[in-house]
Amino acid sequence: QVQLVESGGGLVQAGGSLRLSCAASGRTFSRDAMGWFRQAPGKEREFVAAITWSGGSTYFADYARSVKGRFTISRDNAKNTVYLQMNSLKPEDTAVYYCAVRYSQGVSPIEAEYDYWGQGTQVTVSS
Repeated sequence: QVQLVESGGGLVQAGGSLRLSCAASGRTFSRDAMGWFRQAPGKEREFVAAITWSGGSTYFADYARSVKGRFTISRDNAKNTVYLQMNSLKPEDTAVYYCAVRYSQGVSPIEAEYDYWGQGTQVTVSS
């Protein structure tokens, strides 16, 4: 059974940093796209970032325009874990952050194209 468990959320002041982790279990995810989405109160869930691995040290990452240059996604295939390093956080980054896996496919910003989801971790950025 596939499980995704996020951690690392919390409360941080504007300008601060947080690192989210998502540990996946139940199968090997090295050929899957792994991504992060977020949902702010009263808003729809939106794409944040996603990453694929093509072998060796070759990765491809895609980011939402709103986080590009501030957030960095990475993955450790040996640990079946994906990370989201969030720097220069803004109050508008406040949301529940969800980890997702797209089975044997490349990155996508479309929520419906992801097959597995975590339960989410809350990130709150105070002004």
